[in-house]
Amino acid sequence: MTEAFSPDAFVHDWLRDWNNHDLEAIVDHFTDDVVFASPLATQLFPASFGVVRGKSALRECWTQGLRRNPNLLFVLEGFYVGVGIIVINYLNESGARVCEVLEFDGDRVARGYATYQT
Repeated sequence: MTEAFSPDAFVHDWLRDWNNHDLEAIVDHFTDDVVFASPLATQLFPASFGVVRGKSALRECWTQGLRRNPNLLFVLEGFYVGVGIIVINYLNESGARVCEVLEFDGDRVARGYATYQT
């Protein structure tokens, strides 16, 4: 993250973009060579084993996810800032607790991990 980077603004924008189902704004938060691991990716693309590589594959995954879940809505519970990392804790539309661990390269997410409470 750069000095000019604002974690508060990033989380606000990230939440707004997801809740607006604005796919292009969502993927704009990520580097071209992003690696993102998620149980959802396993469901949507079993051959991925839950790991999506590259912005175009991430766009494809989330296009399917948004199509299958038109009621998607995230409610922010809190977020935590580390060195080059933000963890976003939220409730999804079904009330499940989710944390996304986002590792940055500059002002964009280079690696991400979606985790769900069991």
